[in-house]
Amino acid sequence: MNTTDRTPADLLRSALAADPARPLVTFYDDATGERVELSVATFANWVAKTANYLQGDLAAEPGDRLALLLPAHWQTAVWLLACSSVGVVADVGGDPGAADLVVSGPDTLEEARACTGERVALALRPLGGRFPQAPQGFADYAVEVPSQGDRFAPYTPVSPQDPALAVDGRELTGAEVVAAALADAAERGLTEGSRLLSGLPYDSWAGLSAGLLAPLAVGGSVVLCRNLDRPAADGLAQREESERVTHRAV
Repeated sequence: MNTTDRTPADLLRSALAADPARPLVTFYDDATGERVELSVATFANWVAKTANYLQGDLAAEPGDRLALLLPAHWQTAVWLLACSSVGVVADVGGDPGAADLVVSGPDTLEEARACTGERVALALRPLGGRFPQAPQGFADYAVEVPSQGDRFAPYTPVSPQDPALAVDGRELTGAEVVAAALADAAERGLTEGSRLLSGLPYDSWAGLSAGLLAPLAVGGSVVLCRNLDRPAADGLAQREESERVTHRAV
Protein backbone atom coordinates (compact mmCIF):
# COMPACT_ATOMS: atom_id res chain seq x y z
CA MET A 1 0.00 0.00 0.00
CA ASN A 2 1.20 3.49 -0.81
CA THR A 3 0.95 6.33 1.70
CA THR A 4 -1.69 7.91 -0.55
CA ASP A 5 -4.04 4.91 -0.20
CA ARG A 6 -6.79 6.44 1.89
CA THR A 7 -9.93 4.97 0.29
CA PRO A 8 -10.74 1.58 -1.25
CA ALA A 9 -10.59 3.22 -4.69
CA ASP A 10 -7.06 4.40 -3.89
CA LEU A 11 -6.07 0.80 -3.16
CA LEU A 12 -7.18 -0.20 -6.63
CA ARG A 13 -5.29 2.68 -8.24
CA SER A 14 -2.09 1.59 -6.50
CA ALA A 15 -2.61 -2.02 -7.57
CA LEU A 16 -3.08 -0.86 -11.15
CA ALA A 17 0.11 1.19 -11.05
CA ALA A 18 2.12 -1.67 -9.51
CA ASP A 19 1.17 -4.60 -11.75
CA PRO A 20 -1.91 -4.27 -13.97
CA ALA A 21 -1.52 -7.74 -15.50
CA ARG A 22 -1.62 -9.83 -12.34
CA PRO A 23 -4.83 -11.63 -11.32
CA LEU A 24 -6.93 -9.79 -8.75
CA VAL A 25 -10.32 -11.55 -8.60
CA THR A 26 -10.92 -15.13 -9.73
CA PHE A 27 -14.59 -15.99 -9.36
CA TYR A 28 -16.22 -19.42 -9.17
CA ASP A 29 -19.93 -20.21 -9.03
CA ASP A 30 -20.25 -23.88 -8.18
CA ALA A 31 -23.96 -23.88 -8.99
CA THR A 32 -23.34 -22.97 -12.64
CA GLY A 33 -19.75 -24.08 -13.21
CA GLU A 34 -18.73 -20.51 -14.02
CA ARG A 35 -15.11 -19.38 -13.67
CA VAL A 36 -14.04 -15.82 -14.41
CA GLU A 37 -10.58 -14.40 -13.87
CA LEU A 38 -10.05 -10.66 -13.81
CA SER A 39 -6.65 -9.06 -13.84
CA VAL A 40 -6.12 -5.80 -11.99
CA ALA A 41 -6.47 -3.94 -15.31
CA THR A 42 -9.68 -5.72 -16.32
CA PHE A 43 -11.22 -5.27 -12.89
CA ALA A 44 -10.25 -1.58 -12.86
CA ASN A 45 -11.83 -1.17 -16.30
CA TRP A 46 -15.14 -2.55 -15.00
CA VAL A 47 -14.91 -0.27 -11.97
CA ALA A 48 -14.32 2.77 -14.18
CA LYS A 49 -17.27 1.92 -16.44
CA THR A 50 -19.54 1.33 -13.45
CA ALA A 51 -18.40 4.53 -11.73
CA ASN A 52 -19.08 6.51 -14.91
CA TYR A 53 -22.54 4.98 -15.11
CA LEU A 54 -23.17 5.70 -11.43
CA GLN A 55 -22.00 9.32 -11.63
CA GLY A 56 -23.34 10.09 -15.10
CA ASP A 57 -26.47 8.18 -16.07
CA LEU A 58 -27.66 7.62 -12.49
CA ALA A 59 -26.65 11.12 -11.31
CA ALA A 60 -25.29 9.79 -8.02
CA GLU A 61 -23.39 12.25 -5.83
CA PRO A 62 -20.99 11.92 -2.89
CA GLY A 63 -22.95 11.06 0.22
CA ASP A 64 -25.78 9.35 -1.64
CA ARG A 65 -26.76 5.95 -0.26
CA LEU A 66 -26.85 2.88 -2.48
CA ALA A 67 -28.59 -0.25 -1.18
CA LEU A 68 -26.41 -3.11 -2.46
CA LEU A 69 -28.51 -6.26 -2.66
CA LEU A 70 -26.06 -8.64 -4.29
CA PRO A 71 -24.36 -11.91 -3.25
CA ALA A 72 -20.64 -12.62 -3.26
CA HIS A 73 -19.83 -12.13 -6.94
CA TRP A 74 -17.18 -10.41 -9.03
CA GLN A 75 -19.72 -7.82 -10.16
CA THR A 76 -20.53 -7.03 -6.53
CA ALA A 77 -16.83 -6.39 -5.94
CA VAL A 78 -16.89 -4.01 -8.90
CA TRP A 79 -19.84 -2.08 -7.44
CA LEU A 80 -18.08 -1.73 -4.07
CA LEU A 81 -15.08 -0.04 -5.69
CA ALA A 82 -17.26 2.02 -8.05
CA CYS A 83 -19.17 3.42 -5.07
CA SER A 84 -15.87 4.31 -3.41
CA SER A 85 -14.70 6.02 -6.60
CA VAL A 86 -17.77 8.27 -6.71
CA GLY A 87 -18.12 8.82 -2.96
CA VAL A 88 -21.41 6.94 -2.69
CA VAL A 89 -22.08 4.98 0.51
CA ALA A 90 -22.42 1.27 -0.29
CA ASP A 91 -25.06 0.01 2.14
CA VAL A 92 -24.63 -3.76 2.03
CA GLY A 93 -28.02 -5.43 2.35
CA GLY A 94 -29.46 -2.03 3.23
CA ASP A 95 -33.08 -0.92 3.21
CA PRO A 96 -33.98 0.08 -0.37
CA GLY A 97 -36.78 2.28 0.93
CA ALA A 98 -34.23 4.44 2.75
CA ALA A 99 -31.71 4.52 -0.09
CA ASP A 100 -31.20 7.00 -2.93
CA LEU A 101 -30.71 4.14 -5.38
CA VAL A 102 -30.58 0.37 -5.33
CA VAL A 103 -28.57 -2.33 -7.10
CA SER A 104 -30.23 -5.75 -7.00
CA GLY A 105 -29.62 -9.30 -8.08
CA PRO A 106 -32.40 -11.43 -9.58
CA ASP A 107 -33.50 -12.81 -6.21
CA THR A 108 -34.17 -9.47 -4.48
CA LEU A 109 -36.07 -7.53 -7.14
CA GLU A 110 -39.33 -7.30 -5.19
CA GLU A 111 -37.52 -6.00 -2.13
CA ALA A 112 -35.61 -3.52 -4.30
CA ARG A 113 -38.83 -1.99 -5.66
CA ALA A 114 -39.19 -0.13 -2.34
CA CYS A 115 -36.52 2.30 -3.58
CA THR A 116 -38.04 5.43 -5.09
CA GLY A 117 -34.78 6.38 -6.78
CA GLU A 118 -32.84 4.74 -9.60
CA ARG A 119 -32.94 0.95 -9.71
CA VAL A 120 -30.36 -1.26 -11.40
CA ALA A 121 -30.65 -5.04 -11.76
CA LEU A 122 -27.95 -7.62 -12.42
CA ALA A 123 -28.82 -11.00 -13.89
CA LEU A 124 -25.60 -12.52 -12.46
CA ARG A 125 -25.47 -14.86 -15.43
CA PRO A 126 -22.21 -16.41 -16.66
CA LEU A 127 -19.96 -14.05 -18.62
CA GLY A 128 -21.88 -11.05 -17.29
CA GLY A 129 -24.93 -11.88 -19.42
CA ARG A 130 -28.03 -9.71 -19.51
CA PHE A 131 -31.60 -10.56 -18.57
CA PRO A 132 -33.63 -12.11 -21.42
CA GLN A 133 -35.97 -9.22 -20.66
CA ALA A 134 -35.08 -6.45 -18.24
CA PRO A 135 -37.25 -6.45 -15.09
CA GLN A 136 -39.88 -3.72 -15.21
CA GLY A 137 -38.73 -0.60 -13.42
CA PHE A 138 -35.04 -1.54 -13.53
CA ALA A 139 -32.11 -0.76 -15.79
CA ASP A 140 -30.15 -3.86 -16.86
CA TYR A 141 -26.54 -3.43 -15.77
CA ALA A 142 -25.27 -5.68 -18.55
CA VAL A 143 -26.94 -3.47 -21.15
CA GLU A 144 -26.04 -0.06 -19.71
CA VAL A 145 -22.45 -0.40 -18.52
CA PRO A 146 -20.31 -1.91 -21.33
CA SER A 147 -20.56 1.27 -23.43
CA GLN A 148 -19.42 3.54 -20.58
CA GLY A 149 -16.00 5.18 -20.61
CA ASP A 150 -12.91 3.22 -19.62
CA ARG A 151 -11.49 6.01 -17.47
CA PHE A 152 -13.13 7.71 -14.54
CA ALA A 153 -12.67 11.05 -12.83
CA PRO A 154 -15.03 12.14 -10.04
CA TYR A 155 -16.81 15.46 -10.39
CA THR A 156 -16.04 16.07 -6.72
CA PRO A 157 -12.91 14.74 -4.97
CA VAL A 158 -13.75 11.93 -2.55
CA SER A 159 -12.63 12.57 1.02
CA PRO A 160 -11.31 9.58 3.00
CA GLN A 161 -13.19 10.95 6.00
CA ASP A 162 -16.58 10.67 4.31
CA PRO A 163 -18.83 7.64 4.90
CA ALA A 164 -18.05 4.89 2.40
CA LEU A 165 -19.49 1.58 3.58
CA ALA A 166 -22.40 0.48 5.77
CA VAL A 167 -22.26 -3.13 6.94
CA ASP A 168 -22.97 -5.09 10.12
CA GLY A 169 -24.99 -2.20 11.49
CA ARG A 170 -22.12 0.29 11.39
CA GLU A 171 -20.89 2.91 8.97
CA LEU A 172 -17.23 3.23 8.00
CA THR A 173 -15.38 6.06 6.30
CA GLY A 174 -13.07 5.30 3.41
CA ALA A 175 -10.06 5.66 5.69
CA GLU A 176 -11.61 3.28 8.23
CA VAL A 177 -12.30 0.71 5.52
CA VAL A 178 -8.65 0.79 4.44
CA ALA A 179 -7.37 0.60 8.02
CA ALA A 180 -9.66 -2.32 8.85
CA ALA A 181 -8.65 -4.15 5.65
CA LEU A 182 -4.99 -3.74 6.50
CA ALA A 183 -5.57 -4.99 10.05
CA ASP A 184 -7.42 -8.05 8.73
CA ALA A 185 -4.65 -8.74 6.23
CA ALA A 186 -2.06 -8.65 9.00
CA GLU A 187 -4.16 -10.94 11.19
CA ARG A 188 -4.52 -13.45 8.35
CA GLY A 189 -0.83 -13.24 7.46
CA LEU A 190 -1.53 -11.86 3.99
CA THR A 191 1.33 -10.18 2.16
CA GLU A 192 2.10 -9.15 -1.40
CA GLY A 193 1.36 -12.08 -3.70
CA SER A 194 -0.88 -13.91 -1.23
CA ARG A 195 -3.84 -15.66 -2.79
CA LEU A 196 -6.85 -16.06 -0.51
CA LEU A 197 -9.72 -18.43 -1.28
CA SER A 198 -12.94 -17.10 0.24
CA GLY A 199 -16.28 -18.85 0.44
CA LEU A 200 -17.76 -16.26 2.79
CA PRO A 201 -20.90 -14.37 1.74
CA TYR A 202 -20.75 -10.64 1.08
CA ASP A 203 -23.31 -9.81 3.78
CA SER A 204 -20.79 -8.98 6.51
CA TRP A 205 -17.50 -7.15 6.98
CA ALA A 206 -15.73 -10.50 7.32
CA GLY A 207 -16.95 -11.56 3.88
CA LEU A 208 -16.16 -8.25 2.19
CA SER A 209 -12.71 -8.12 3.74
CA ALA A 210 -11.70 -11.69 2.94
CA GLY A 211 -13.42 -11.65 -0.43
CA LEU A 212 -11.80 -8.45 -1.72
CA LEU A 213 -10.56 -5.70 0.56
CA ALA A 214 -7.86 -7.36 2.67
CA PRO A 215 -6.06 -9.02 -0.27
CA LEU A 216 -6.37 -5.81 -2.31
CA ALA A 217 -4.86 -3.75 0.53
CA VAL A 218 -1.58 -5.69 0.55
CA GLY A 219 -1.09 -6.54 -3.13
CA GLY A 220 -2.68 -9.98 -2.95
CA SER A 221 -5.57 -11.55 -4.83
CA VAL A 222 -8.76 -13.45 -4.07
CA VAL A 223 -10.36 -16.65 -5.33
CA LEU A 224 -13.99 -15.78 -4.64
CA CYS A 225 -16.29 -18.79 -4.47
CA ARG A 226 -20.08 -18.73 -4.51
CA ASN A 227 -22.06 -21.88 -3.62
CA LEU A 228 -18.92 -23.43 -2.23
CA ASP A 229 -20.96 -26.23 -0.64
CA ARG A 230 -21.49 -27.79 -4.08
CA PRO A 231 -18.07 -29.25 -4.99
CA ALA A 232 -16.70 -32.42 -3.39
CA ALA A 233 -13.88 -32.02 -0.90
CA ASP A 234 -11.31 -33.33 -3.37
CA GLY A 235 -12.58 -30.81 -5.94
CA LEU A 236 -11.90 -27.97 -3.54
CA ALA A 237 -8.43 -29.32 -2.85
CA GLN A 238 -7.74 -29.46 -6.58
CA ARG A 239 -8.96 -25.88 -6.95
CA GLU A 240 -6.67 -24.69 -4.21
CA GLU A 241 -3.74 -26.39 -5.93
CA SER A 242 -4.57 -25.16 -9.44
CA GLU A 243 -5.22 -21.60 -8.23
CA ARG A 244 -2.09 -21.59 -6.04
CA VAL A 245 -4.10 -20.65 -2.98
CA THR A 246 -2.02 -19.62 0.03
CA HIS A 247 -4.78 -18.79 2.53
CA ARG A 248 -8.41 -19.81 3.11
CA ALA A 249 -11.56 -18.19 4.54
CA VAL A 250 -14.40 -20.71 4.35
